[in-house]
Amino acid sequence: MNMIGWGYGMMTWLGMMLIPAAIVIVFLFIIVKLIMNNNSKNVNESDSAMKILNERFARGEINEEEYKEKKSLLLK
Repeated sequence: MNMIGWGYGMMTWLGMMLIPAAIVIVFLFIIVKLIMNNNSKNVNESDSAMKILNERFARGEINEEEYKEKKSLLLK
């Protein structure tokens, strides 16, 4: 009889620890995913802006001085 009672007590205690731990893990996973998506968007926007800048310079729309100035701003 004691073994059954102890077993149920242990499961209750374990369940009380696992549920909050699972909630914290899911919460952290969501935060990490959001941060990763945000960083990838910034990288893609920067690459796109640099591509446009390179194209404008290649077409002669901006001079070398303007190109270098804008490039340094994008790389910050």
